[in-house]
Amino acid sequence: MAIQDRAIKKRRAILEAAGAIFDEHGYDPATIAMVLERAKVTKGALYFHFPSKEALAQGVLDEQVPFGTVPPQSCRLQEVIDMTFMVAHGLQTNALLRGSVRLTVDQTTPPGVDHSGPFRQWPERLLVLMEQAREQGELLPTVESRATVDLLVGAFAGIQVMSRALTNREDLADRISALWTHILPAIAVPSLLLRLETNAERAERVVASLDLTES
Repeated sequence: MAIQDRAIKKRRAILEAAGAIFDEHGYDPATIAMVLERAKVTKGALYFHFPSKEALAQGVLDEQVPFGTVPPQSCRLQEVIDMTFMVAHGLQTNALLRGSVRLTVDQTTPPGVDHSGPFRQWPERLLVLMEQAREQGELLPTVESRATVDLLVGAFAGIQVMSRALTNREDLADRISALWTHILPAIAVPSLLLRLETNAERAERVVASLDLTES
């Protein structure tokens, strides 16, 4: 068990180092040597877990989901909003998540690496919440859940790229807040609009409440 635990910890250290390197440099410029130096492991240890750079990138991408876990809310639209804020927080604090997101949108990531996973898996999670929101009468009757979820995920991906380029994601919560300000009137019933919390301070409260739940 001690050997297994060490192997698990070493694998995690390699993934976290790779996430940071891929985030900082992108796929093409990143090298195995950079990851080795950051992770402080031998080449043999890395290749034991990941036989190639492509396999390492895939390992980082596979760690992106699940993410965005938040405390459940009676209002499902609020839960969707909170999930976007939680992912934004993760992008500011978690190098592994940042690396996986960079690989997802990096066009130089080779065909052998499946970087479509997050664009398929996150919408599936959100779609469940959107259908629950519909059942609870939170959505306008004209809303098509799948199209709305795809729009939201695509918009989030673009916004985080823009925030990274301009402020190293320091203003990401504010940008997510602005996104919701524009989207919600088109999908939520009017009676909900004043009850839904979409300001950047909401992100801080969600993170704090999750910390309390886990402690």
